[in-house]
Amino acid sequence: MKAMVLAAGLGTRLRPLTNDRPKALVEVAGRTMLEITLQRLRAFGVNEVIVNAHHFADMLCGYLAARNNFGMRIEISREDVLLDTGGGLKKAAWFFREGAGDAPFLVHNVDVISNIDLGRMVRFHEEQGAMATLAVQERATSRPLLFDADGQFRGRAAVYPRSQNRDLHPANEDLFAGTPGDLGHPAEAGMRALAFSGIHVVSPHIFEKVTEEGAFSIIDTYVRLAGQGEKLAAFRADEYYWRDLGRPENIEQAARDLGQGTIFPA
Repeated sequence: MKAMVLAAGLGTRLRPLTNDRPKALVEVAGRTMLEITLQRLRAFGVNEVIVNAHHFADMLCGYLAARNNFGMRIEISREDVLLDTGGGLKKAAWFFREGAGDAPFLVHNVDVISNIDLGRMVRFHEEQGAMATLAVQERATSRPLLFDADGQFRGRAAVYPRSQNRDLHPANEDLFAGTPGDLGHPAEAGMRALAFSGIHVVSPHIFEKVTEEGAFSIIDTYVRLAGQGEKLAAFRADEYYWRDLGRPENIEQAARDLGQGTIFPA
């Protein structure tokens, strides 16, 4: 099985830890984010990975070479200009078209840590016959996504601070069908707002549908595809541990959780 690790970001929220290294090489309890991610993927049968790189790309390449790519085939997709998640994935399309047939692949942000059962997630994706399947949880987030009663992705939800005391407008069917924009309150259209975990399973057929160019978010593509009737499924991961590693305090907490066996019990 193949996977892409999204690791090209500047890691600005992690400064000063990323002043002299890419965020993928920031350590959590003595192990880099990249090592943790790669070993997790390998444990679920992934043996071919492409990693996008921009910030300190040469350092990342040297790190992998010195460790024999952790026993995997690893390709580097260098981005001279940051392409965001969608543009980065599109640039790496060749890797997934190469002799893979219709097999789905995993996409995993390097700066998240979880014990989500990736094998179960892949099987769920195949059972659903989805174009993409997103690991989601019911937790606080500044960027909620909307899913209908059948667990299908429908668009984004708008979040307003309570201090604004803003009236929520009626549901707009065009917006809920997948057009980017202010989607109002999810309950008004029977939607559930969920937090994306930065882990998805994707069909290689998606590359036939990606029309966006340059730098763009893959979520923008998902919003458009949802509006065109493509099946994009929610994999509920509420029972699993998950943490964003984008801030120093989150790394410190994840290190404590690793030490206590909370994430990967012995």
